[in-house]
Amino acid sequence: MAAVTALPVSLSARSFAYFTVKDRLPQILTKVIDTLHRHKNEFFEEHGEKGVEAEKRAISFLSKLRNELQTDKPVTPLEDELPDAALWNQYLDYQRNLSNGNGEPSWFQSPWLFVECYMYRRIHAALAQNPPIGSFDVFKEGKAQNFFESQEAIIALCTYFQELLKNIQDLDEKQLQGELFKLLQVSLWGNKCDLSFSAGEGSSQKSSPLQCLEDMVPYIIVNDMERLWSLLINAKKRNTDKCNVRVDIILDNAGFELVSDLVLTDFLLSSKLADEVHFHGKSIPWYVSDTTKNDFNWTIKQLQSANHMWMSRCGINWEGNLKKGVWVYHDHMFWTLPHVYSSMAEVAPDLYADLQKSNLLLFKGDLNYRKLTGDRKWEYTVPFHQALNKFHPAPLCSLRTLKSDTQVGLKPGQGEQIQASEPEWMVSGKYGIVQFDATP
Repeated sequence: MAAVTALPVSLSARSFAYFTVKDRLPQILTKVIDTLHRHKNEFFEEHGEKGVEAEKRAISFLSKLRNELQTDKPVTPLEDELPDAALWNQYLDYQRNLSNGNGEPSWFQSPWLFVECYMYRRIHAALAQNPPIGSFDVFKEGKAQNFFESQEAIIALCTYFQELLKNIQDLDEKQLQGELFKLLQVSLWGNKCDLSFSAGEGSSQKSSPLQCLEDMVPYIIVNDMERLWSLLINAKKRNTDKCNVRVDIILDNAGFELVSDLVLTDFLLSSKLADEVHFHGKSIPWYVSDTTKNDFNWTIKQLQSANHMWMSRCGINWEGNLKKGVWVYHDHMFWTLPHVYSSMAEVAPDLYADLQKSNLLLFKGDLNYRKLTGDRKWEYTVPFHQALNKFHPAPLCSLRTLKSDTQVGLKPGQGEQIQASEPEWMVSGKYGIVQFDATP
């Protein structure tokens, strides 16, 4: 079974991973530097000379980082005192040991997942080590822009959902299933709006996400929605007052995707398919558009204060869900470590134990999928359960559009067939999966 020992996705020349590190990561760093430049006056107004000095130091740190990346320098241990630094440096030692004496792991001679995570962690350090601008989110503008540019789609989705709520009590099982499938697909395709994938260029959702769902079904190459439905409906039927059905959603991008996730989770509560929902976001700005606590709260506030009735109704209801405790937001530093999820039980046993309380874990997006499957070059037909490598705190499902060279659980010949007509199918974001695993 050669597939079991699939190799990590590496930076071989002409691979998608190689172009990401060579072209996209320096572009992202350049944008970050530019963002800091543009906020110089704001830093001065808020913090005086100290703000300007901090901005200069952060830019110098980031310019050095960009140079290290572009000239394939060794990946150096973190020198900051932030809470996760020791875990990062242990992981770097682990990578060193893997290189079997072939010198220090460098930017182009290390696993893709590791160097990409490492870059975002260093960006965070550039700010965090330079008070008083330590909490400035260099990606905030892009996330806000994605939200505002997706306004029409957000209005369409909120309007559809509020109309649905009016008679949700009257839906029979078949109708309920149909609505769940619709909102799962909206949440799936919302994952196309990814700013790290477009190196921070515009990636908003312009049209109503509900109009073209039928046309998109053939592009869902693994579709386990039926299995997801049967897990939720059976849990609902078994549910007694003493035992809540809990769903956890491990978030990906802010902006339109986050709104689509919030609508989906509100539907789960309103239809009584779930009693509580736990959201897991990032504790630091990550992969350009990933959701932090600030983004989560900001999005709900924007909706609340929107001058559109149904948008505002959604925002008000969601704020109420948080106050009532039926929605809970968490951020754990494990989500921004370079570790794959099969090491969670060992590295973050507290998080693993918390996820074990869930009836269903929904993992959004490509980065989560890469970490679920160990970011390896699996054969396409390897079962999802096998690629998870014993990571199984609870039944789980990945909702992901494909933007990297990792995919498992396909039927024999399916990957090769798509490859023949579309060589870029694994990295274009055109294909999606709703991939479920219930096996403990």
